[in-house]
Amino acid sequence: METRKIFDNLSPLDHRYYQSNRDLFTKLSYYLSETASVRYCAKVEMALLRSHLKLQGLDSPSNLDFLGDVENRIDPELVYEEEEKTQHNIRALVNTIKPLLPQELRPFVHMGATSVDILDTANALKIRDGVEKVLLPLLIDLENELVRIVTTEAATPQVGRTHGQYAVPITLGFAFAEYLSRLGKSILEIRDRARNLRGKLAGAVGAYNATSMITSDPEALERETLSYLDLLPSDHSTQMVEPEYLLRLLTEVNIAFGVIANLADDLRNLQRSEIDEVREFFSETQVGSSTMPQKRNPWNSEHVKSLWKAFSPRIMSFFMDQISEHQRDLTNSASGRFVPEYISGFAAAVTRMTKILKGLRVNHNQLKDTLENRAGSSVLAEAAYILLGQNGESDAHEIIRKITLETEAGDLTFAQALRKDTGVWKIIQERLSKVSRISAEEFFHSPANYSGKAEKKALSLAEHWNLQMLKLAKELGE
Repeated sequence: METRKIFDNLSPLDHRYYQSNRDLFTKLSYYLSETASVRYCAKVEMALLRSHLKLQGLDSPSNLDFLGDVENRIDPELVYEEEEKTQHNIRALVNTIKPLLPQELRPFVHMGATSVDILDTANALKIRDGVEKVLLPLLIDLENELVRIVTTEAATPQVGRTHGQYAVPITLGFAFAEYLSRLGKSILEIRDRARNLRGKLAGAVGAYNATSMITSDPEALERETLSYLDLLPSDHSTQMVEPEYLLRLLTEVNIAFGVIANLADDLRNLQRSEIDEVREFFSETQVGSSTMPQKRNPWNSEHVKSLWKAFSPRIMSFFMDQISEHQRDLTNSASGRFVPEYISGFAAAVTRMTKILKGLRVNHNQLKDTLENRAGSSVLAEAAYILLGQNGESDAHEIIRKITLETEAGDLTFAQALRKDTGVWKIIQERLSKVSRISAEEFFHSPANYSGKAEKKALSLAEHWNLQMLKLAKELGE
């Protein structure tokens, strides 16, 4: 066996990211590696052989048990050695399988199939299993961390921000609930689309030419073979399975990747020196800069976004793989091999984001100072305008806008400037007493009083997605 130092590998996934994700990449390798590809192709060949044995009346328990043993004995290295001679991967696999079988069973190996029947079916199997066994559990862990933060910080006041400017108040839990909701929906879509991946046994052009020579109902033979693998057949095949089944899954993965990258970007900005509302965990021995000892860079959040930048554009290649001339060409033969790398890059980003959230420190003092002193009562201008307008003042927005200008021009807070206009202040006092139990003095003293249903919404979403993840984990046997 050839040995090679991992640092001699070209792909960063095979050295740098492997080093920091050994357990993850070992799990992914079982489903998505070249060794796994050979193993899954062998599984498909054995399912087809099982169908042939049934047609021939040779499906005795001993023969079926024997097929399972043969499947486990197939050595990917021997298959690759055979491919050096055949220059064809599936014929190499067939040539490796046949010597392991009794003479009377050998003619039925691969009978009626074309190479892509095996390859596309095996690809659906390995990606489905990789998603269900590795990727979805990772996403559940990440979603659960978001549930925890949303629940814990549901009532923590935070200034809202739009266009980089202070907006009306929210809560920190509400801000995180955005990503909880967006990612949660993607997780369920990924589950559904992985389960809808399809296989085929329809032959070289998809019209069942070869299997029509074997049985009067070749579609039944296809359904039976795929049923052993818990797959459904593609609705219409050429030499290939319709590409949209896989493309829809990869598109949804890309959507989830974007959600995580958006969260990473927000976390990075919240760690800016002038904001400093949250902080990534920083160990005692960790170094933030080679020259500035004081630095505590948000490098994990930046790393997640950088992975997104590297992998997200690859979705365009997968869209381009929709196009194949007539019943098939080979223009997806190279690009399609990078799907496992794409999934692995996403899995690495999910793992890193989960690590960030588990170690995230919330700076409650800074959150309070930003809302009360930096943003201040000016973020309550909307509330004042609404209260005034509700009283029938058609120019309410303009009246309040001018008061905010007065605030900007002088040393007054918005609340102080508002009270200067005794007529406006009286109306606001009276109107507020009708819709709230809090006095105008108290309300405009603390911006945290104006957070709408942020806390309630955050807790509601946390409860919903906690139940959804519990249900999904149970489905997956987690």
